Amino acid sequence: MKATYKKYNLIFKRPSGTSRGVLTTKETWFIIIEEKDKKGIGECGLFRGLSIDDVPDYEEKIKWTIANIHLGLETLLDELVFFPSIQFGLEQAFLSLNSENSFSLLPSNFTSNNASIPINGLVWMGDEYFMLQQIEEKLQQGFNCIKLKIGAIDFDKELALLKSIRKRYTPEEIELRVDANGAFSIEEASSKLKQLAQFKIHSIEQPIKQGAILDMKALCSTTPLPIALDEELIGVFTIAEKEKLLQTIMPQYIILKPSLVGGFKGSLEWITLAKKYNIGWWITSALESNIGLNAIAQWTYTLSSKMHQGLGTGALFTNNFTSPLYVENGELFYSKFVGWQNNLIEDLCI
Repeated sequence: MKATYKKYNLIFKRPSGTSRGVLTTKETWFIIIEEKDKKGIGECGLFRGLSIDDVPDYEEKIKWTIANIHLGLETLLDELVFFPSIQFGLEQAFLSLNSENSFSLLPSNFTSNNASIPINGLVWMGDEYFMLQQIEEKLQQGFNCIKLKIGAIDFDKELALLKSIRKRYTPEEIELRVDANGAFSIEEASSKLKQLAQFKIHSIEQPIKQGAILDMKALCSTTPLPIALDEELIGVFTIAEKEKLLQTIMPQYIILKPSLVGGFKGSLEWITLAKKYNIGWWITSALESNIGLNAIAQWTYTLSSKMHQGLGTGALFTNNFTSPLYVENGELFYSKFVGWQNNLIEDLCI
């Protein structure tokens, strides 16, 4: 068995705004494992500025990983506990290596195109016109769950956008989610949550910055709309630490990005604890290419969740890889008729 790696820069079709700034490119890394005549590929979805493993020696850790690929998956996962994106890349690569088809990691009704996954339509931050344009596009595309990233423009204008949707669609017709990415100050958060609640919002992700545990606990205990922890889960490694965080804050939901929380294994630890404390959850991608998105989607389907997942980011990039994944009427499908880009793994090995 041997392994190689490849860095790849994904290029956004148009700059995409979050409360942390505007994204134009997204760095990602691939691990390719070869054994006899078989190859497996996995994506290490490093997210600069957000991932806990955004460190100067990241590439050195990937080099160490491929040099020690003979140790096997379980040993490597234990050794890479502080590098969740590499853990996730390895899980994919070993699944890929051991599958009949390098990209059919977890065969199911989803991969045979007999089932789909409901997803939210994502509306990126921008000026009022740009956000309204995106909302109209998502509604025309048949989404019945829309997630808006908020915190970049005037809050009153964001409220007006939500009001315009609610004038046309009831909560039963369109589920609205918002993601503040920690944009609210602790002092203003309660007031803003009350204003948002009038529009029957399904949930708000990370209203305040991660790390203010007691303030988040207080918010979750009095909030007029459900709060979902997102960034708060990053950098929490042991099961004991995870349980303490959930016990303390008691959020209404948690959101799991496998690239940021230790892949499938780390995500399942969170899910097990969430169920124990009656906390809802759903899965979200973290701007991976179609290779990582494919793995997350196939795994998510096996969880049998009925909630809308956050898996519709594959169309954001100009240089993404051709794949069977496609979105129709707010659902993610795996086509029988569109294959993966020819010689994709071989080309990445060059």
